Formats: sequence, structure tokens, C-alpha cells
Amino acid sequence: MTQTLETHAGTATTAGARAHARSQHGRTADTMIHVPAASAPERLTSGLDARALAATTWTESLAFGRYTHMELARGMRIRLTDTDGDACVHAVLFRGGSHHERINVADTVKVPWQAYLGQGHSLLSDAGRLMATVVADSSGRHDVLTGTTHRAGNEAKYGAGSAHSASPAGRELLTLGSLKHGISQRDLPPSVSFFKGIAVDADGGIRFDGSAGAGTAVELLLHMDLVLVLANTAHPLDPRPAFTGSAVDIVAWHAPQDLRALAAGELGLDLGPEHLLALQNTEHDHKARTSA
Repeated sequence: MTQTLETHAGTATTAGARAHARSQHGRTADTMIHVPAASAPERLTSGLDARALAATTWTESLAFGRYTHMELARGMRIRLTDTDGDACVHAVLFRGGSHHERINVADTVKVPWQAYLGQGHSLLSDAGRLMATVVADSSGRHDVLTGTTHRAGNEAKYGAGSAHSASPAGRELLTLGSLKHGISQRDLPPSVSFFKGIAVDADGGIRFDGSAGAGTAVELLLHMDLVLVLANTAHPLDPRPAFTGSAVDIVAWHAPQDLRALAAGELGLDLGPEHLLALQNTEHDHKARTSA
């Protein structure tokens, strides 16, 4: 990760600084959030049908070593794409308006009897409700067991670990993103990691399994209003001595029809009884909250 600092002699005065700032309007970069979402490069929205394109609300390319955050509504679908094959996206989820309810990685693994995250897997809250379902996955290299990096570990391995350093730790970045929504570090839960996998050996040891390669993607369908915080930074078990990685593309769109299709068994996913029970629990809670 590199940081480029621009200097301009004309910015020594207020008038010059204003002229320079206004001259930047409309400029784009390889990694940025696109506002409006429809202004994003075609690469980010490739493969979406006309209905999804019209309903797109978030498009962003997130650089390695950076974080992002967004409040997303129930019924949204979000796609993360590992464009160059070296991203590692650490994610935490909080219920919108009720931040005390958050992702529980232990239950996300334990309840469906599956340690490896993939298509059809449920992301569960600490209240036993369904926060999101993995509805598509071409990577298969994810991690719900080892969490993210921390400052002390990055300082020991890379020489720095603060959020604004050359090798920011995942916990530092996730903390900054969460604080933007009034969520303190003490309320930050363990995270899920996408695009860098692990394997559990017969003796219980955890082995780094790396990436599935460039162009893979994972899609989540949200079952409740959420605050989603993402940090694209190194995996804690990555054996490489250098802090290195690549960007991830993000696109989100409204797809409430997919909630109905999932419940009706029309998305081609084989949901287990635990997943279905969590879905019923979530729908019951939603109806109780929204009924007149």
C-alpha cells in the first residue's frame, strides 16, 4: 500500500486552494466509492441484470489496507469480488437501530454444523436470528475461525499496525468503521473473513489455505437492516513477510424479491433445518416490529 501526497504551489492562498479543490471535481481513481452508484465503471456491475442495475445503491472499489462501512436495508443483496485474487475482507455486522445485536461467529459455525463458509451458509446474530445468507460463492476460501489481525501482531510482523500506518491491522480498521455508527471497540465482535481461507487438520491445527484466485465473488442476502463494516487487510495467518494484497469490488442492490424466493426454496439453495428455523425466527421478529 502506498500513499501519494500532492503539493501545489497555487494552494498557498485561499483562492488558489479553492480553485484547486474545484478542479478535482469529476476526477476518478482506481479505488473509490462512486456517487451516484450508477456512475461506477462497468467492471463493478458486470453480470447484473437490468432490474438489479436499476436498484443499485452502493458501488465501491476498496483498496488494500483500507476500510469502508454502510447502513444497508433488509432485502439488499451485496456482492464482493476479489478482482486480482489477493484481497482479504474482514466483516462485522450489526443490526440497524439495535447495535447490541451483532454477528456471532461461534453460532454461525456451530448451529449449521459447518466450519467452512460457502453458498447456503447462514450468518447468525447473537440472538439466534438470520442476519444474512450466502446466496452465491465462487471462491470457497473464507474463514470464520481465526478472526482478524490486531495492532500488536502487525507491529511485530510488519513494523506497524495502527489504522493510518503502512500496514494497518484489521481490528484497528474495523474499530474506525464501527465508530462512525456510534459503536465502540468494546462492542466489536469477532469478524468473518472472505477470500483467504483456512483448513482444520485432523489434529485440530488451523492451516492457511490462501486465495482461490482472481475474479471470484461472494454474495450476501440481508435479512434485516444492517450496519456492515469491511476492512480489506492481511489475514492473520498469511505467511508472507510483506504486507501485501489487492482491492475488492463492492456492489449492493435492492432485491426484496430474493427474500421471498429464498423462503419459498426458489433460489436453488439447500437450506438445513437450523437455517430454516433461524429464518422463521427472523421473519417472526420482522413482522412483530412492522405490524400496525
